[in-house]
Amino acid sequence: MKYISKFLAAGCVALGMGLGMTSCIGDLDLVPEDPNQFTWADVEKDPDTYLPQVFAKCYSVLAVSGQSGEGSADLGGLDAGASCWSRALYMLNEFPTDETMWIWPDVGVVDLVTGTWSNGNANLYGTYSRLYVAIAICNDFIRQTNATGIDMTHPTAFDCTKQYQLEARAIRALNYYYVLDLFGNGGWVDDKMAYGESPTPIRRADLYNRLVEEVKSIISEWPAETAKGRYGRIGVDGVKALLAKLYLNAGVFTDGQVNGYADCLKICNEIIDAHKGGGFNGTGLANHYLAVFAGNNDRYMPGGSATAENEILWGIPYEERNIQAYGGTRFLMAAAFINATMDSNGFYMNAQDYGLNDQWGCMHARQQFSEKFNDINDVRDDFWSKEAEGFTIANTEFSKFNNGYAAVKFTNLVSEEDGTFELKDPSKPLSISNLSLKAQRKSEVDGEIVSSATTHPDTDFPIFRLADIYLMKAECYVKGGQGNAQEALEAVNAVRERAGANPWTGAQLTPDNLLDERARELYWENHRRTDLVRFGKFVSGYNWAWKANAPEGADLQPYMNVYPIPANVIAAQPEFAEIQNPGY
Repeated sequence: MKYISKFLAAGCVALGMGLGMTSCIGDLDLVPEDPNQFTWADVEKDPDTYLPQVFAKCYSVLAVSGQSGEGSADLGGLDAGASCWSRALYMLNEFPTDETMWIWPDVGVVDLVTGTWSNGNANLYGTYSRLYVAIAICNDFIRQTNATGIDMTHPTAFDCTKQYQLEARAIRALNYYYVLDLFGNGGWVDDKMAYGESPTPIRRADLYNRLVEEVKSIISEWPAETAKGRYGRIGVDGVKALLAKLYLNAGVFTDGQVNGYADCLKICNEIIDAHKGGGFNGTGLANHYLAVFAGNNDRYMPGGSATAENEILWGIPYEERNIQAYGGTRFLMAAAFINATMDSNGFYMNAQDYGLNDQWGCMHARQQFSEKFNDINDVRDDFWSKEAEGFTIANTEFSKFNNGYAAVKFTNLVSEEDGTFELKDPSKPLSISNLSLKAQRKSEVDGEIVSSATTHPDTDFPIFRLADIYLMKAECYVKGGQGNAQEALEAVNAVRERAGANPWTGAQLTPDNLLDERARELYWENHRRTDLVRFGKFVSGYNWAWKANAPEGADLQPYMNVYPIPANVIAAQPEFAEIQNPGY
């Protein structure tokens, strides 16, 4: 069982004061709720007790939907599970792509899955609102600490107002990145604006420029003492990964005005150089891919025990007892699992085989994505359920769970200290059926198999990983002409060889192949829509099952490369109509 610090657990129940006065969305039907647990006067009287708790809310808003358990929410008017930060982003980054398909006919969700959304879609509004609630919480913390000058009685490098503010600014920047990526235009609000002051409409290119300067400033001010971060908190490489992402997508974000590949390559090399020396072949990558997404993957987080393999540059911690949500990694597992038997259902799967005691059976892979796993040695689909378990690769029947492979990436399994999984029969390949009872959180008691699978997983969620940085470096050459062919090829092959896949030759280093490799490596990590847009393959040039609500897939309208500013936002703040994205 991993250790979650009191600091992080406190963030799941503590709320930054003043949030209720800082609506960034302007609609009374969907506003942040403030339980008023304590005031800033309390913080000033006892900063050692309360200041870390208020700061922790800046982090916990990424992990949980509300303050009092899995069913609570900071947002009223939206399903608590769907409003969880990573799940809200997943709906917009993964549902409309080739990687995954949600088969339940949930209102608004099916429109995302089939590419038929409009500016009135409630899930678009919910995601927009979730991002701005996170921004408001960070703004409030920075504003209040600046106004009061408060600090810890005996500040340390990690626990002091200056460091807290830097991290709050980084979290705020992360949320603005997703506004920039998903919605393009949006509203700008920061800690220098007064409570109640309406957000200022800002266009995409201006938001990009402002955000780049802010992230560069955060990096320049980051102290060396806290550069590696602490478990559950970000280090400077996580902030650099955010800056690299901005540069990588600069052409999209500025409508071709800025080519950021040279700057992206520089940042990627800085991150890679900082991690070289340990891990897989000295790359800094974790030695075993599937362990990065298992129940004890905290070792790969900043501050984690696998110091030579801290592949997760920025992640969200989850823990079965203290950090619970219907989003996060529970969502990514339960939605992908179903309890079914060959005798009763004609196919087999059981959530407890993956260490979880929850199953929804509502999300599987689309055919075109499954077909990308064409290397028999590639371990990245080793935990999937396929034909042998009664699943088909095709998605001809939209609502049938086994009509499509059961893609499994995130598990609550227990890997060994070296990242391997204990097997029943070491002479046979790794598979779910060959995992030992220990790996599956099971034991044998008096001849009976007893499971200790949990409803909430211990598996942390990666926001940015080192493997992505290696693939970004390759893209800087393949699409941006930066760097050299040999280093780009080595970067891709570091990722492929870690996954057990055959290394590429120079001739295979093409844009289409690289886009496919990004899908294989980074699936379900909230990158796919962004990648397809950047490679010019999201609306047209490549189709997949049920795209545009056609069984075989069809083109989307060109304007759908970016989502609309939600209709509710414009209804509350009509001035935003001037920056609505064309076509909506």
